[in-house]
Amino acid sequence: MALCNFNTTRLGFPLQGLSKSQRKFAFFSVIEFPISGSYCTLKTERFGFCIRAKFLEKQDKKLERGYGTTVKREDVKKVGKKEHHLWKKNDSAGSGQKALNLVRMLSGLPNEKEVVYGALNKWVAWEVEFPIIAAAKALQILRKRSQWHRVIQVAKWMLSKGQGATMGTYDTLLLAFDMDERPDEAESLWNMILHTHTRSIPRRLFARMIALYAHHDLHDKVIEVFADMEELKVRPDEDTARRVARAFRVLGQEEKQKLILRRYLSEYKYIYFNGERVRVKRYSSEED
Repeated sequence: MALCNFNTTRLGFPLQGLSKSQRKFAFFSVIEFPISGSYCTLKTERFGFCIRAKFLEKQDKKLERGYGTTVKREDVKKVGKKEHHLWKKNDSAGSGQKALNLVRMLSGLPNEKEVVYGALNKWVAWEVEFPIIAAAKALQILRKRSQWHRVIQVAKWMLSKGQGATMGTYDTLLLAFDMDERPDEAESLWNMILHTHTRSIPRRLFARMIALYAHHDLHDKVIEVFADMEELKVRPDEDTARRVARAFRVLGQEEKQKLILRRYLSEYKYIYFNGERVRVKRYSSEED
């Protein structure tokens, strides 16, 4: 309870329980309180003095007090939240155009290592950082155009600069070695990958190497790579399992061929019958 000394029956009192914008433009109005001499009794609540008042809010954004006095509320403009980024992503079109310029430049060069490497060094001479994104896009463009010799040159140049040593680059380079009929260079690269990234080689890279050896009828090499897969507990996909089983069959190891098919091929397969995809049980004696 608190005692206040008032001389009138209507007073303006600042709002303490409303928001900042409402407090600025609205006031309490005393509508009833008992007068005893020069003292009045007020009730206290959560935010201090709270005088019973009734506010009716109209649709035209005005406040009406109990005695009919109206107070206009000014429109408060809400300022949108500003987003601040610590970094801005570079325009992808810039690296794409740079990659296209590199591909055009390489297309007019002879297939000599010194000439190609000199042109690539000039391409990055004025760069503050190595343009790894543009170089990777250039590799993809050359791969789509089946320019395998250029893919090998660019990938080897990147690796010689200590850039792009990723599984994606290795996969592209192994594919280029396969298509350019260079299984020996692919084998040397594979041995380097196997010794450097023993526990982190993905299944895709194992499948790429087995497909490369199977493509060149190097069945004993297929078995060697498959032995590394089993040692590292990497499960082959069905296409890789079929290639391994075919290698065992060519080498005359029928029992191991059946074991591979039984272990790594799924129990069921899908075939098309009368235009519909049907699931049927696979026989364990299936070879291919």
